[in-house]
Amino acid sequence: MIKGVAVTVHAPTSFEVDRYNNRVATGYSEQTVDNVLIAPGASDDIEAARPEGVTVAFTLHFPKTFNGTLEGALVDLPAPYGGTYRVIGNPAPYMASNTPTPWHMPVELEAAHG
Repeated sequence: MIKGVAVTVHAPTSFEVDRYNNRVATGYSEQTVDNVLIAPGASDDIEAARPEGVTVAFTLHFPKTFNGTLEGALVDLPAPYGGTYRVIGNPAPYMASNTPTPWHMPVELEAAHG
């Protein structure tokens, strides 16, 4: 039977506006999400859809039991993946009726260095 791991999600709760008028998260809430599948990122992810050259470090598959938002979130992965990664975009789940497994939302992560 397939079994995922526990990850820690840091979802932004408060924001400030920087000098370029961009919202910057200043506070985070922490939540542990169990049974998340971890897959390595794709090797062909630098293309027109990612003009800044963002590379996908991992793709996570979140379980149907997770009902929060991941936009702007950071995710801590356990060893051997270890590290904190930034969620790319605002992931949305697949239709529940089309996903017979416990997982229904792919979440792409990029390395957050700095």
